[in-house]
Amino acid sequence: MPTHPSRWSRRRLLQVAGGGAAAVTAGAAGWAWVGPGMPLSQVADPALEREAAASGAEQAFLHVIAHADDSLYFMNPALEQSVRSGARSVTVCMTGGESDGRNTAEHGRGDRMPPRDRPAFARARTNGLRAAHAVMATGDPLSPWDVEAISLLPGFQVEIQTLRAAPRNQLVFMELVEARTVSEPRARSLRGLWLGAVDVLPTLRSEGTPVQRTFQYTREDVVESLKALLERVRPTVVRTLDPNAVHAPHPSPPTDDPKLRGFPYYDHQDHISSACFTQAALAAYWGGRPSRPTVVENYIGYEAGVLPNNVDLATARRKAELLSVYGWADGRDCGDRAGCGDRKVGGSAFDGWSRNWTRSTRLRAPGSNSWLRPLKDGRLAAFAVLDGTAVCWAETAPGNGTFSGPHRLGGGLLQGQVHAVSHPGGALQLFVSRTVLPAPNHAHRRELLTALQNGTARNGVPAFGPWESLGTPDAAPLKSLETGFPAAAVGQDGTVHVFARDWRGGIAYRSGAQGGDWSLWRHLEAPTASPGAGGRVPAVVDGLDACVDSEGMVHVVAPSDRAVHHWVSREAGQIPEPTGDTGLPEPGGPLSLVPLGGGAVRLAYRQSATAQVLLAERRPRPGSWRLSARYEPVGGYGRVTLAAVGKPARTVVVAGRDNAGLLRYALSDAGQDTPGRWLTGKVPHSGAAAVGQDTDGRAVLAVLGNDGRLHVVRQRDVGADGAFQEWRAQPVPRGQSGPAKRAG
Repeated sequence: MPTHPSRWSRRRLLQVAGGGAAAVTAGAAGWAWVGPGMPLSQVADPALEREAAASGAEQAFLHVIAHADDSLYFMNPALEQSVRSGARSVTVCMTGGESDGRNTAEHGRGDRMPPRDRPAFARARTNGLRAAHAVMATGDPLSPWDVEAISLLPGFQVEIQTLRAAPRNQLVFMELVEARTVSEPRARSLRGLWLGAVDVLPTLRSEGTPVQRTFQYTREDVVESLKALLERVRPTVVRTLDPNAVHAPHPSPPTDDPKLRGFPYYDHQDHISSACFTQAALAAYWGGRPSRPTVVENYIGYEAGVLPNNVDLATARRKAELLSVYGWADGRDCGDRAGCGDRKVGGSAFDGWSRNWTRSTRLRAPGSNSWLRPLKDGRLAAFAVLDGTAVCWAETAPGNGTFSGPHRLGGGLLQGQVHAVSHPGGALQLFVSRTVLPAPNHAHRRELLTALQNGTARNGVPAFGPWESLGTPDAAPLKSLETGFPAAAVGQDGTVHVFARDWRGGIAYRSGAQGGDWSLWRHLEAPTASPGAGGRVPAVVDGLDACVDSEGMVHVVAPSDRAVHHWVSREAGQIPEPTGDTGLPEPGGPLSLVPLGGGAVRLAYRQSATAQVLLAERRPRPGSWRLSARYEPVGGYGRVTLAAVGKPARTVVVAGRDNAGLLRYALSDAGQDTPGRWLTGKVPHSGAAAVGQDTDGRAVLAVLGNDGRLHVVRQRDVGADGAFQEWRAQPVPRGQSGPAKRAG
């Protein structure tokens, strides 16, 4: 992150002693070969190791960032939750983050400005990041680290730091030269390397690094280095920055190089490019069929600064505390002449120039409100994206809570979650978003895909036809990269409508009879409420939802930077039209919509700035929205899942992430406005939860755990007062277990 706004022949991986990496110590003249089972640092206390293994052995996290403070601004609180879980947590910083080389918050001239020293500033930022990680893991910013140089590829070195008191936490620094500008086209940058404007990108040796010299990385070298790290860590969760940033309403920055031409974006060019390189590395890694599955999360960067704040003050303050450690606000003596943190950040994260980044945590994929669906025989099927591929778990018998899977359904480099809908006859249809990486015969782009169920396999797993591309609302490849994630609804006559945010910030749709024979992309009428505040952001932010009510009307809801927008059909099955100002509080993220009886619909979302979960309701008469419930604040961020269950559906279930990264869920009577009491499912998870019901009408909740497994819980009895059974983790298929290796 912040460079502060003043601011492919395959190379074989090094295989020695069963896959070991080459390592050197500071000042050493020769290579020392380290086997994969040998530690890079002093072993921690055995009791700490046992505790960590017990709490996090089935999880491993890899965070890929561009600059040293990116994960602290944009991935927390998830980062800290991973560090504190006891699981393997490795963060790789791709650039040196050297910026202008001046470690100061001053923006003046002359004597107020220190001399330019990029190697020292890069080291100061490194020191700040490791201090913040030490605080997250041990509480002590001066907890010692072991620092070494290793080789992920032959002929290249990177710096690796291992926290001595908690050695499952490691930092890796590639130290590629950064762009040194947020958006100006620079050939010598990650973006320039990704786009082919330069053939190689050099590194910058930070002050005091054990890395012996500078290196020249080709695009292939960067991808293979990240792939090698993936193979060492074998993460169950990979967190990156945003590869699909939204363009800003500014003129395109001038450049004479056609390869560097493009739109200006809200985000930093290094953020976007680091995420693209990670996508390419993941594609190569998944091609080797890794032994355990990977979930990918993409975090929004600078764009969060122009959207409503979406975490509560407690979360924002904790993020700011860690950023103040990174920013050396306490003036601690770490013993390094280069500096002990990044004074450009200092102690300003909570109330200073970067406060809006501190007060938000947003995922590019808004999550799905519809990925647990009933099959024709009453069994439940759950859908997710693992290793960039759609997968399915299917209940082995109605209501027994045991699922087979995950079974692969195909697709490649899929992002986010699967959105599944049911046809009137019970067949399922899936919708996903896919990235197509650049290649000699096609451009870098995104597209939406769909697959329609065409039967049931002998093992009871739903069978689907081939994936069909729906394209995107904007055919130009560069514009297609901003296409939103799909939401779909099925009309009473079997017509399927799929909706997605387009490049301009509106909503586009395609309709298909019985889920096929699709229309061209068309656009919903723009919302009648005013667009984004002062034109800062497009009218619609990703995170929309759709449903068909009991009267056959199609509804669509979408958040903007300050309002909830709603569209509804005039007649059953017709394309929805905007209804005007909903009058609802400002949203802090995605919206979830569910139909109730009598043509009513209910909406759940988080209010901006507080993260408090709200319920709102609209009935066809009088046709206006009203706020019906406010839930006890529990923090968190992301989509709030909403469903109505029971036979008839008289119980409303709400579920969402809390401040600890765990699932909170509550049940209430659909006929009352009283919010339900929160229950806690102690399952760290990725994406949005899913809610369904079994053949008896009991609520069933599911999450995709950070261990890559499906976790499910169901009620013992039906109704809003029905207690729940214990959570059950579905078994891991053979070959998908075992602890991660050390990164070095």
